[in-house]
Amino acid sequence: MHRVNLEMGNAPVAVVRGGGDIATGVVQKLWHAGFQVAILEIARPLVIRTTVALCTAVTNGVARVEDMTARRVASPAACQEVWQDGEIPILVDPTCSFLPGLQPSLLVDAIIAKKNLGTHRGMAPVMIALGPGFSAPEDVDAVIETMRGHDLGRVILEGRALPNTGIPGEIGGKSAERVVHAPAAGIVRQNRRIGDRVEKGETICRIGDVSVPSPLTGTLRGLISEGMMVPKGLKCADVDPRSEDEVDCLSVSDKARALGGAVLEAAMYLHRRKKRHPHYEHLKIAG
Repeated sequence: MHRVNLEMGNAPVAVVRGGGDIATGVVQKLWHAGFQVAILEIARPLVIRTTVALCTAVTNGVARVEDMTARRVASPAACQEVWQDGEIPILVDPTCSFLPGLQPSLLVDAIIAKKNLGTHRGMAPVMIALGPGFSAPEDVDAVIETMRGHDLGRVILEGRALPNTGIPGEIGGKSAERVVHAPAAGIVRQNRRIGDRVEKGETICRIGDVSVPSPLTGTLRGLISEGMMVPKGLKCADVDPRSEDEVDCLSVSDKARALGGAVLEAAMYLHRRKKRHPHYEHLKIAG
């Protein structure tokens, strides 16, 4: 494969698998720390917190979250120009076939699929994964705990994150009841927008011919994109029981920031540790 020189000065390349709301927090921390970050995504991301997810650039061409702008590109060769413009390239590459061209110093699996979707040793000199489905050091160098609570953001160098409970974190005293799953397979047609105040039982979208009601009264915090084809049972919306004044639907969440900080901590620590071994002397991580 043709390789291109993607590093600008001494800035290292970090590849993040996934561009959802949590991954966006990871991207922001790495980008602020000086990494040249590239995002790898699937062709039709099924994220619901679309206002704070850079992966929306896959379908829209461009996405902006806080101080970051992501731009869809077709190949690694196009990343250089995007980085020079101070933006973040996003590529459709679910199998990571672009890695040889990108030559990353760091790879982060931030898909949050609760299982490993193909991340394995040898993809980059330093490898980090978020949440269940990975074991350190067998699959990656470090696993980041994603479960809310005392251990959120803990860097695990030996072992696994806590298993998936299937129960969403509690917000405003509500947990599983705030999350909406598709009652049928079909194409999404939105009735309301993220940030809207909704009443319990009100139709927030339609999937095919089926109306999807709000499970409670609150603020629509997440809603899957208009026109998306979804399977039955997919998480398609999230209603926060708090009022619009208490819910920020336009900035990176506290959890995403915490996990992004944990990834940055792990990357710096692993670089320092690996530099002590001669066969890792080639690794270049900004510090």
